[in-house]
Amino acid sequence: MAPHKDAKPASKALVTGVVVFYLVAALSMVMANKWVLNVTSIPLFFLWTQLTIASLLFVISDTLRILPEQLAFDLETCKGLIPMVGLNVLGLSFSNYTLKYVDASFYQVARGLVLPFTVFTSFMVLHSRPSLRILVACGVVTLGFFTGVLLDGTPISLIGVFFGVASSAITASHSVVIKQSLNVVNGSALALSWYTNLLSAIVLLPLLLLVGEGPDVVKLLFGVDELLLKPGAMSPLRTFLWGSLITGVLGFMMSFASLLSIKVTSPITHMVSSAVRGVVSSFLGMWIFHDVITGGRASSIAIILFGSLMYTWVKHQESQPASNLSSSKGAYDRLKIDVESMAESKPR
Repeated sequence: MAPHKDAKPASKALVTGVVVFYLVAALSMVMANKWVLNVTSIPLFFLWTQLTIASLLFVISDTLRILPEQLAFDLETCKGLIPMVGLNVLGLSFSNYTLKYVDASFYQVARGLVLPFTVFTSFMVLHSRPSLRILVACGVVTLGFFTGVLLDGTPISLIGVFFGVASSAITASHSVVIKQSLNVVNGSALALSWYTNLLSAIVLLPLLLLVGEGPDVVKLLFGVDELLLKPGAMSPLRTFLWGSLITGVLGFMMSFASLLSIKVTSPITHMVSSAVRGVVSSFLGMWIFHDVITGGRASSIAIILFGSLMYTWVKHQESQPASNLSSSKGAYDRLKIDVESMAESKPR
């Protein structure tokens, strides 16, 4: 169609800027989360503050008319997004619990089954039959996961691994729900991000009280532990507030970056940047939090990255015979879900 023919490819500077921002933001999210979770015992309240800050920034931006479209709030739309919000709350909560119980350098290993779970979910729900080469790539990633869990060489938290596996399974389910959710908001990724942040914050508030974080929240906010601090040490409350502000702002900004990245980057760029992010996060965990990178852990990360890159290459090759427009778009949508959330933070 004419719009596609006339559209100019993004400049190298723009692509580089988007990728670099995503890398820096995602790494900052993981490190800030780990920094706060090391000194607090309220991962759900921490997540609630992040979502609340991001929601408030959406409202402020909408008031100032700096968003590309106007935000709205409709109860019928909220009802249609219940599955998406439920998965988002569970996925982000389990990701925070994973990061609380495992080292920052082990986080990628603990959540290493996202790709195999995504392929399995696509097969079971969407009846998308994977090729033999896709199955081999998933097998390599799975091998990397078990290499890290069984051969790490240092004591690892089994509950952290459990939350990592559960988080991976829920992240994979997003690939099924996200299309339906976009239909509910008339295809607007910005509206979906706004509703997801706001509704997730609303759902999390009673949930964090049900799991018993209330007393720890009161203890943190009223500075009960500050009398035990060493002179010059940052209090848990200050750490919590700074961490919440940093991750809340980054989560909001990544909502816009994701929209831009859809237009200017490719699936391969996403997967390569994800691979770089995994390696850098391991070194940052070793440098900032003094994590130990054993031979087993390094081997695990390398195998998972190799399997992920193999999957990306295979998907790229398999998309070539089809129509360039439809196949590349379809491959992009699926790969974007595979790579993100990783995020993340939260993945957002």
